[in-house]
Amino acid sequence: MIKLKHVTPGGTIGIIAPASPSDSNFINEKILAFEDLGFNIKKGKHIYKCNGYLAGNDSERAEDLTDMFLDPFVDAIVCFRGGYGSVRLMSRLNTKIITTHPKPFCGYSDITLLLNYISNKCGFTTFHSPMINSNFKDPLTKDSFINILTDSNKDFSYDLNKLGNINILNKKDFKGRLMGGNLSMICSAIGTPYDVNFKNSIILIEEINENPYVIDRLLSQMIYSNKFKGCNGIILGHFTDCTLPDYSKSFTLEDIITQKLLPLNIPIIKNFPCGHSYPNLTLPIGCNLYYDSKNSLLTISENIFI
Repeated sequence: MIKLKHVTPGGTIGIIAPASPSDSNFINEKILAFEDLGFNIKKGKHIYKCNGYLAGNDSERAEDLTDMFLDPFVDAIVCFRGGYGSVRLMSRLNTKIITTHPKPFCGYSDITLLLNYISNKCGFTTFHSPMINSNFKDPLTKDSFINILTDSNKDFSYDLNKLGNINILNKKDFKGRLMGGNLSMICSAIGTPYDVNFKNSIILIEEINENPYVIDRLLSQMIYSNKFKGCNGIILGHFTDCTLPDYSKSFTLEDIITQKLLPLNIPIIKNFPCGHSYPNLTLPIGCNLYYDSKNSLLTISENIFI
């Protein structure tokens, strides 16, 4: 893997909107709050654009992404938000430019396919992390984001003993390359050139605003597509608002996990705090992690940075 440069205190963060648009006042408000973390910022040229449900047309959004990788004064790239639209950029990615100008690229949700494809195709770690419109007033969210981008990651660990409602299923040690993110986005890429390769991996899954039957369907699609074959471990993040007021004609999310994932006999870290709720911890996509079941530590087991 290509090693990245750390973001130094006061470094410059490039901000792009590769998916959905936002109101200009909201964009400015969130950027001001992000600057309070101690970073300088550079806005993408088209960040204020609105084209239907997209933040500018496909060429404009792809141009902003490419420009941020090319810019020598930009130390890392953080997406403003998700929503929908990143998938429309996949065929427009200039992977040669990205590979020769590697730098941290951050986001989650709709950004999932960009994170996985860039990491796999271009050969460096990307980051499943909060975005500019996220709540950085949450201390664990803020500290995780800043620490992983600005500090040495040697022996960097997530102590699951301190993360609250963590539950381990099929408990045993495991290791592998972390891949994945939003469940709907993962499934949308199956059978396409941007299908996520989970061989010898740890699969990260999170979701928002989907009824339990939809989670059932999506996990079934992954199982029938052999996505869990050769997978060494599973990390289940937040499943935000994936509940119902009445379960008289529905399974619960717990039921679905028990029915669909538990029989795979793959170790599972359940309720890891990442995704569409808080805390939203930053995780390295494409990087090797090791889970020590005895001490309940999830450790980054390779150096991401120079």
